[in-house]
Amino acid sequence: MPLFEQYPLSLYNSMAREKQLFEPLAPPFVGLYTCGPTVYSEPHLGHARGLITWDLVFRYLRHLGYRVRYVRNITDVGHLEDEVTDAGEDKITKKARLERLEPMEVVQQYTVAYRKAAADLNALSPSIEPTASGHVPEQIQAIKNILSNGYAYERDGSVYFNLARYAASHPYGKLSGKVLDDLIAGSRQTEGLNQKQSPHDFALWKKASPEHIMRWDSPWGQGFPGWHIECSAMSTKYLGETFDLHGGGMDLLFPHHEAEIAQNVGCCGNQGVRYWIHHNMLTIEGQKMARSLGNFISIEQVFSGNHPLLEQAYSPMTVRFFTLQSHYRSPVDFSNEGLQAAEKSYRRLMNAAAALDKLEYRAGAFDAELERQIQEACHTLYRELSDDFNTPRALAVLFELSSRIQDFRSGNKVLGGISADAFAQLQQNFKAVLFDVFGLLPETQAQTSKLDGVMDMLIRMRTEARASKDFAASDRIRDELLAIGIQLKDGKEGTTFSVEG
Repeated sequence: MPLFEQYPLSLYNSMAREKQLFEPLAPPFVGLYTCGPTVYSEPHLGHARGLITWDLVFRYLRHLGYRVRYVRNITDVGHLEDEVTDAGEDKITKKARLERLEPMEVVQQYTVAYRKAAADLNALSPSIEPTASGHVPEQIQAIKNILSNGYAYERDGSVYFNLARYAASHPYGKLSGKVLDDLIAGSRQTEGLNQKQSPHDFALWKKASPEHIMRWDSPWGQGFPGWHIECSAMSTKYLGETFDLHGGGMDLLFPHHEAEIAQNVGCCGNQGVRYWIHHNMLTIEGQKMARSLGNFISIEQVFSGNHPLLEQAYSPMTVRFFTLQSHYRSPVDFSNEGLQAAEKSYRRLMNAAAALDKLEYRAGAFDAELERQIQEACHTLYRELSDDFNTPRALAVLFELSSRIQDFRSGNKVLGGISADAFAQLQQNFKAVLFDVFGLLPETQAQTSKLDGVMDMLIRMRTEARASKDFAASDRIRDELLAIGIQLKDGKEGTTFSVEG
């Protein structure tokens, strides 16, 4: 019997505003789509919250026995500065202009940084990671379908979704709780009003101004896709017109996810998503994280400790554990005190896992109550996780079991007081949840993973130095690494390294 039958999963569906039993369209197959980053800056702590949340969901679904296709997009065009009014400059184009780079240089730089942060946090790679710029034909076709179904209109090379037409027969705002009439009445938007029939009609396709670099040919002239249509096109391409799960941050409820639903209906005739899941936000010492407030912390700064608000560097596993201590629908307040406490708790569980590996079962006087308690705790682990991915309660059970493990190790409890089957269950469930589901790594493995990331960066810097004929810098990197016991080896397949001793 697969675990998903033994421990049925319930989750909070944002659309229904209640917890519901998860029933996939075609079990054991599950389709999961999450909104990935807009790659115009360094990945930050908010990204870490999303990465860890959806990695946990992906891991647990797979652990239960589901076969999951996990699609997480990369937004590399069309995300304008003002998300609500659909106005302003494209975020990536603006960054490229300010840095005097090509837009795709910006995209490449920050996509690499995002993937590195994900690897450092031990987040599994998605099954498919599509880019918006790589799926423009699919977006154009979706827009054509919406136009032909009467839910959009074209004005001077731009195409807008007709919200009034849609809301006349469909419940726009059901996901976010927004009321269209109230939005229109309170709107102060001025940009694009000479083209839009209503202030909150959103762009499906934008006409490119003469200075706009990123542009594609379309039936309406040269332009670029709107932010919202990208996710509708990519999710349905890889998961079908109706699929199981769509995740994202609560900040995406409106307008992004609300617009996705409207587009799906306008294009395909149905809402597309069966269960909407949203994770809550991350704050810094009680305040929203923002560059303007001076409390913006990148993921790399957390790992290095190089930020005025940080008292020390924190390892990726400390950050991961810290995040898992809170339920995904609860806010997380990022503080030095919280991180330091998480660091100690993480090490406590790692110590218990190491002690568990060293225990050897030997039969002894049977203690029926002790066995019942351990078996019940092992089952409770899965019941808590299957109750809307309740990681705080599952962690509490892990700590309860870790105390049992340390009792066995110290001799306060006789290991033989439980059956061999109960001991095997304790070993299996404790380690499966800690490592496979929570994605935590023992400290030595985590340090090795981080070293690999640092060495990849240094090897890349040395390669770039050699390509630009800066042999002094290339040799300095090689020699200084050798001085601390790390030897670089150049070969046909590239540069590798080995650690002496």
